[in-house]
Amino acid sequence: MGILACFGVISPFPFYYWLWNHPQTWVDLCGKDRDPSKIMAMVSHFFKLLQFASIFSVSTLSWPPPFYFWPLFFIGQFLNFRVYQLLGESGTYYGVRFGKNIPWVTEFPFGTIKDPQYVGSIMSLLACVTWVPFLYIFIWVLGYLLMIHIESKEDPATRAKPLS
Repeated sequence: MGILACFGVISPFPFYYWLWNHPQTWVDLCGKDRDPSKIMAMVSHFFKLLQFASIFSVSTLSWPPPFYFWPLFFIGQFLNFRVYQLLGESGTYYGVRFGKNIPWVTEFPFGTIKDPQYVGSIMSLLACVTWVPFLYIFIWVLGYLLMIHIESKEDPATRAKPLS
């Protein structure tokens, strides 16, 4: 079960890496009648379910959670919710890479926390370290750190051109 769980945890990151580096190919695959951000969101939700199933398969749940669980988890989820609230689906799911015009956002947490969605996700994962073997949390966090690094080097010339 361990190797399968590791695969499940890392499974979305090659997809995200590919999308970030080949946005035009994704736009072309989606076609002109389908929103590439919406399709990415659906695929990403499948990967998230696979990640959760993988983590759950190696977890040892107990109650009550440790004292640090609640603040880490709720602040982490608040950051995720707030990012999605401010950016919407297209802003969250690489819309700018797919040639969409996404307005620049400066409201909290943007401008205060660098990469707030990744920070929130990492906080939520760390909240669960009591139940999930550290290796799986570590691998998942490494995936996020890799994506933070990759996404920090965006070349606007490599953005996709929307299909007309």
